[in-house]
Amino acid sequence: MTDSATRRVPIEPQRVDAPLTSCAIMLTLTVTTAPDAISTVRAALASAADLVKNVAVRDLAGALACTIGIGSDVWDAVTGAPRPAELHPFRPVHGAVHTAPATPGDLFVHIRAERHDLCFELERQLLDAFGDAVAVADETVGFRYFDARDLLGFVDGTANPVGGDLPAATIIGPEDPAGEGGSYLLVQKYVHDMTVWRGHSIETQEAIIGRTKLDNVELDDAAAPDQKSHKTLSTIVDEAGVEHDILRDNMPFGAPGRGEFGTYFLGYARELWVVERMLERMFIGDPPGKHDRMLDASTPLTGGVFFIPPPALLDGLGD
Repeated sequence: MTDSATRRVPIEPQRVDAPLTSCAIMLTLTVTTAPDAISTVRAALASAADLVKNVAVRDLAGALACTIGIGSDVWDAVTGAPRPAELHPFRPVHGAVHTAPATPGDLFVHIRAERHDLCFELERQLLDAFGDAVAVADETVGFRYFDARDLLGFVDGTANPVGGDLPAATIIGPEDPAGEGGSYLLVQKYVHDMTVWRGHSIETQEAIIGRTKLDNVELDDAAAPDQKSHKTLSTIVDEAGVEHDILRDNMPFGAPGRGEFGTYFLGYARELWVVERMLERMFIGDPPGKHDRMLDASTPLTGGVFFIPPPALLDGLGD
């Protein structure tokens, strides 16, 4: 047998690595008890790729992309496929001061484009396909804020992997045959108390985040070694000294007229435990009791875990 005959063909993943765009819609759905809800959901998921093409062709420069995740509670019924090794519901994290809550969510749709109308139209068509088989648990419209900053004023996603490190950090390999070609996604919707945040000096804000505000230079925690910055707490290094990366696809959202200012956190990861360890360090603290001071001004409203299966699995749900 030749080498070409035995060589494994990589499983094509969804567009987890789609570039940061100007606009995004984050849609969390729950499956209803409507008659034939599961079969309707299966058909809608199978048609999603065609819907994306139908909308994207209207402006090929619009960079329309869509990733779809399935939650633990409906995985078996919707897919009938073996469960990825780490797929489970979001686990709340209870710290002494702050809590990361778990909220309902069976399906997650992450739509990105350079034009909001493309995102809007794809969302509309997808929801039409789902019909009464789903209910919207949360719909958040995000936007790029200046040079990829969050509404706290800092550049977001600086530590994201690039090049060959990106698929290595986000796409599951043959170590988990049930999850190969897929990715885990952990999402949280944070709202910021801007009065509290603006009450800090720029120097204090920089110490909390772990970077300078103007030019995004990384700072160390030498000035306060027992009170780690957000940058340090969200850096995961295992017992062997290996750092584990994730892809943060965060988007600002808000409405000044309603006093709403927020960040939607989207963490794509090859290993779910890495993102969960980040939350533990942020909310419980390292050492325990020394929580991420960013949480004193930023409150999570939602929390969900989803698996982003390969397109072939979604396409096959209509068979």
